[in-house]
Amino acid sequence: MISKLVSIPYYHNKLLFTPSYHDGVIKDLIDGIPESDFDVQRQGQVEIIGWLYQYYNEEPHNAVVNINGGTVKTNDIPAATQLFTTDWVVRYMVDNSLGKYYLERNAHSELGTHLEFLLPDSLEMVSDDLDVTQIKVIDNAMGSGHILVYAFDVLVKMYAEQGYSSREASSLILENNLFGLEIDKRAYQLAYFALMMKAREYNRRALTSNISPKVYVFEDTSNISDNYFESLPVSESNIQDLKYIVSLFHDSRTLGSIIQIDKPVKTGNLRTVLTNIPQDTSLDLNNTREITYQLLRLLDIVETMQNKYEAVITNPPYLNKMNKVLKEYLKTHYKDYSSDLFSVFIWHNISMTVTNGYAAYMTPFVWMFIKSYENLRKSILNTKLISSLIQMEYSAFEEATVPINTFVLKNSSTSENGVYIKLSDFKGGMDVQKVKTLEAIENPDVDYLYRTNQTNFSRLPGMPISYWISEKIISAFQNPLISEFGIVKSGIMVNSSFSRMWYELNVGKIQFNAEKIDDMDGYKWFPVNSGGGYRKWYGFNETVLNLEDGGRDIINDGRNYRLRDKKWYFKPGITWGRITSSDLSFRLSRQGNLFGDAGPMMFINRHIHFILGFSNSKVMKAMSEILNPTLNFQVEDMRNIPLILRHVDLIEKLVRTNVENSKVYWDAFERSWDFQVHPLIQHIDEHNRNWNGFLKQNHCNVPILSQIIFLEEYYG
Repeated sequence: MISKLVSIPYYHNKLLFTPSYHDGVIKDLIDGIPESDFDVQRQGQVEIIGWLYQYYNEEPHNAVVNINGGTVKTNDIPAATQLFTTDWVVRYMVDNSLGKYYLERNAHSELGTHLEFLLPDSLEMVSDDLDVTQIKVIDNAMGSGHILVYAFDVLVKMYAEQGYSSREASSLILENNLFGLEIDKRAYQLAYFALMMKAREYNRRALTSNISPKVYVFEDTSNISDNYFESLPVSESNIQDLKYIVSLFHDSRTLGSIIQIDKPVKTGNLRTVLTNIPQDTSLDLNNTREITYQLLRLLDIVETMQNKYEAVITNPPYLNKMNKVLKEYLKTHYKDYSSDLFSVFIWHNISMTVTNGYAAYMTPFVWMFIKSYENLRKSILNTKLISSLIQMEYSAFEEATVPINTFVLKNSSTSENGVYIKLSDFKGGMDVQKVKTLEAIENPDVDYLYRTNQTNFSRLPGMPISYWISEKIISAFQNPLISEFGIVKSGIMVNSSFSRMWYELNVGKIQFNAEKIDDMDGYKWFPVNSGGGYRKWYGFNETVLNLEDGGRDIINDGRNYRLRDKKWYFKPGITWGRITSSDLSFRLSRQGNLFGDAGPMMFINRHIHFILGFSNSKVMKAMSEILNPTLNFQVEDMRNIPLILRHVDLIEKLVRTNVENSKVYWDAFERSWDFQVHPLIQHIDEHNRNWNGFLKQNHCNVPILSQIIFLEEYYG
């Protein structure tokens, strides 16, 4: 018989403390971490384990995420994707999944009084009492184990309600309730250690017991060849099952928990087979003993992945720079959800739950709005229930450069209302978000808590999770969309090496007034809309693009550039800056301009000035935030804006005036190629002008420095 294979993991040498209190990890822990995180009574021990892991991962994490282009290699995936989950978010996820599941099945439970972040919601009671030993909870991207450790505390309270002592509960939780998977061995070791320390908190003999946490780390099977199977004294059917497992886990350090097991694997039978393989202590040419141990460890993982769970809770990896193996696997097995690794986890994890079970997440909130996640939204809204969701302020989570939400899905298609908390207006980081969440729990009548039926989202183009909007606004989307008034297009996509500011060049090489493709002959540079900052009505005509010989240099560059839709070159329309950190602004684009990827265009066939006016209105701002409140307002979002035509003649007259005034203002300064004279001197009599050439532009058209300074200082 093979003895127990897994013991408390060894400590990685990189986790040794530096012996100085003046610099290194000890100083950083003392200076950089809130004092409350050291408080054992407030989960301080697991906070410190998590912070330790993140501290030692910071340098490799930054090295990976700052890569300019390229994919993330297998060995770099842990550093690129693992972030320590804020404690209050962990509590929200566990309280509203595991906690809620238990409360729905134990009508007389007092557990809710201990769940600080349980959102105010009516419980859908289930008549059968729940045996706590039957609850299974998994974090399948567990990192250093923060979620599992808090779930341990909640489970202890459940066991106490059902008459168990803390000592009994401690062992039973490790034996029956908690499971974890991880691709990073160092994080797995920390999670193992954290759970053993948590068990020791409730049972002083935990470290000497024979019970171990059911947490596991993925191992590639690329080292296992057919030679191993040739020597096994087992049946052919068992060998085929083992080979199937080996093929599944060939790249498991890359794929991890999203590996799909397409047919049932009888792990108990295979475990018996492997355990009874004779162990020859003589020369082991095929490394049979070690591979047998490895396969036994893999059976633990297969069994874990084949289970169904009452609660699946995780902060999944955020990754879209995928290597070839990962990208191809996602396209094959998760095609509709493959925009990012976290979206795959969203769908995979809710599929791991029992009927009416819960899956809880912390992820970027882009899945709620943008088109590339529309299939995911559709699948969730049609077959699952968004039980609750907290949308955080855009930059609240400092550890990631993405806007975050945390939410709980229920594996049910019932028509209950979900509870939503919108924290977008509360700046100040995660501490402020925590305070405002607790305020909403204490007082559900706050104006940023919403109860919404998700069937409303299906009435909006693209099904955005816009839970805060009124019935009146939803009804507005029944009107004609902007896409019915013309074409909305993305433009030429190249990098900045092919563009210049017009005043950097010889104007003789620039074609300012092209009307058709033939007008490009003999010119190298052409005006292009490239986004710009906040400016309404007209302007930001400064950038020119190298399209000499039909874009020869761009085509020959060989990178993934796109010279889109030449039939739309030089046509007038409406443009905007796709990337913005402030309000959207729309401008009339003159005939003669190209349009870039960052400055898409609307080519409107009627009522162009009315649509321009509407686009610059407060109504448009509200509509854009419904469809996509991120920093990228995409072409698809613009197409889906509803339009109500009223007072068309009056509005178009006012908009024309705005455009004319904005053009006069733009042309009053040398940034415009139509500049004639500075407004401060245009009323000086001609015979009194004696500037000795001071205001003349030089041969390459660079604006005079004094006027640039004036423009920036006076007009901002």
